Amino acid sequence: MSYQSSALGRPTSECLAYNAHRGKRRLKDLLVQLDNRVCADCGASEPRWASANIGVFICLKCCAVHRSLGAHISKVLSVSLDEWAEDEIEAMFEVGGNASANSIYEAYLPEGVSKPRPDASHEERLKFIRSKYELQEFLKPSLRILSGSSTKHTLQASLSRKIMDSFRSSSSSQNSNGMMEAIGTLKVKVLKGTNLAVRDMLSSDPYVILTLGEQKVQTSVVKSNLNPIWNEELKLAVPENYGSIKLQVYDHDMFSADDIMGEAEIDIQPMITSATAFGDAGMFGDMQIGKWLKSYDNALIEDSTVNIVDGKVKQELWLRLQNVESGEQVYDHDMFSADDIMGEAEIDIQPMITSATAFGDAGMFGDMQIGKWLKSYDNALIEDSTVNIVDGKVKQELWLRLQNVESGEVELELEWVPLE
Repeated sequence: MSYQSSALGRPTSECLAYNAHRGKRRLKDLLVQLDNRVCADCGASEPRWASANIGVFICLKCCAVHRSLGAHISKVLSVSLDEWAEDEIEAMFEVGGNASANSIYEAYLPEGVSKPRPDASHEERLKFIRSKYELQEFLKPSLRILSGSSTKHTLQASLSRKIMDSFRSSSSSQNSNGMMEAIGTLKVKVLKGTNLAVRDMLSSDPYVILTLGEQKVQTSVVKSNLNPIWNEELKLAVPENYGSIKLQVYDHDMFSADDIMGEAEIDIQPMITSATAFGDAGMFGDMQIGKWLKSYDNALIEDSTVNIVDGKVKQELWLRLQNVESGEQVYDHDMFSADDIMGEAEIDIQPMITSATAFGDAGMFGDMQIGKWLKSYDNALIEDSTVNIVDGKVKQELWLRLQNVESGEVELELEWVPLE
């Protein structure tokens, strides 16, 4: 059977299958973002459902309530089991995750009203979720849709458009009632990582999280790569009272908590000061307008200049991750300095020597166990290690956990060779 495109330019079956697979992979990358690891409505861990038109990840119990509202309010899909349209996946990314969505849908949570807990009853969930999404009780006033003569479907469509417009807006300013007011948007292009730390057996699955105040944004996960290339643009709204951006690199683990791979703080004051001082950068030619200097108390590898380039204010940063080791190989050999320790373990050979000398000529015996070194809290064994006669030779296999280092395991095989 041929899968060629038709004269009308319809995509082939292979193309559709590839796009579907790519979309699911992007969706799962979004799901591992810190704020998406808990249900947007009750905080239950490991949500596996989503409201495609609202842009939140939800648990199974809250999923049942969302379904009861009708697809015109919340279109519920399984992250792994259902087919997703490309525009539905794009909408999820445009919202950016649970924290971003809740900053809109729970912007005005009244005093005395609390979110349901993971063990809440169906009635508690129903009351809160209806108030949050259908009745719009916690929305910003500017986003609320008044009923009048419109139908429910039209109302929800209007609401969705207004909310999506709000997410697309470069400013996330809120009212002065103690809420954040943005002075601008910072676009951060995460380019690449170099020589990152090993957190799995031989490699890591790194991704980057940027935090500014209550905002968190994240790159995709790069599988099995210590020198990942992202080239991804992330956006952060800059509040009036801004602080430093915290950069963290994590290793994504499927079945356990993600491991930290290092962090760094980014002082955005030089850029913000320079950008606001020059006003409209489009009025100037290319030029340097500011600088963040490398020092012992920051993560810069070299000085970082702020420049006007093609009418835009830009700054490139080269950061050394902190609070973490760095390594490219299992064995770290330094050509021009002392080699770095990557872990150690002590091996008690007494069980093997005692067993081997007690049995004398091992060639006189068949295959059998003749001794054992037991795992305990004060040795490096991962499991008990037996001494065996195998094909007339005394052998012992060891599985050791490296000590005085954050991670590492080594497997060895010992063989006793008696003197002639």
